[in-house]
Amino acid sequence: MTSITIASIIFGCVFAGGLAGLFLHPLLPKGHLTKETQDVIRLGTGMLSVLASLVLGLLVATAKSAFDSADRELRAYAADMIQAGQVLDSYGQETARVRDLLRRYAERVIEENWGGEGGLHKTMDDSEAIALLYQAHATLLALDPEDASQRWLKDRALQIVAELVRMRWQLIEGQGSTISPVILVVLVFWITVIFASFGFVAPQNGSVVAVFLVCSLSIASSIYLVLEMDRHLDGLIAISSEPMRSALAHLRQ
Repeated sequence: MTSITIASIIFGCVFAGGLAGLFLHPLLPKGHLTKETQDVIRLGTGMLSVLASLVLGLLVATAKSAFDSADRELRAYAADMIQAGQVLDSYGQETARVRDLLRRYAERVIEENWGGEGGLHKTMDDSEAIALLYQAHATLLALDPEDASQRWLKDRALQIVAELVRMRWQLIEGQGSTISPVILVVLVFWITVIFASFGFVAPQNGSVVAVFLVCSLSIASSIYLVLEMDRHLDGLIAISSEPMRSALAHLRQ
């Protein structure tokens, strides 16, 4: 289910809750409309509002933390690719095949994940791309160093490529959502109850309905942004492709 679909459902639930409370008010017996009853409703609504605010803040913090972590990992990944290219340059012309494989790998990752223009539409889990990385590792293993300097450079290059493989799988495994659907359902239920209680004590007029509409849109849009940020490599808020493009530029030199 897409973020916009989930946000639309949330908007519908919250807005319907407000309208339900608004139209339920005149149907209840007068004994349920006393000042004491309304005071209890306000107290209960205040408690739910605090809980909902805390949970929503937790969702935002969790999604932002996961997004920042994935962004740091991708930047480190690109930096390792640049370092690999520099080490291979220092080794000599014998590493031209490895550099070509790394260059093709970087191009494949950018094309498959950013579509060549910046809009992420796939994931890091691409079998053809990982095959290029494994070929680069195998080609490095086949190198025959002539002196101690080349042996050190070969070992260093093998370490970096092995780290690239590890970090790639780490990025793949980190693409899952960090937001529990149960928490989201409970949060939406609380907010719907809050709006229903608002409608219960509010007068029936167009201004109240307009306020419910705007507030429902605001809440749905905030959760939409959280869901988009939680996707990391896709959607409206996505990790920048610039680190990988910079790494590719260095490998092409």
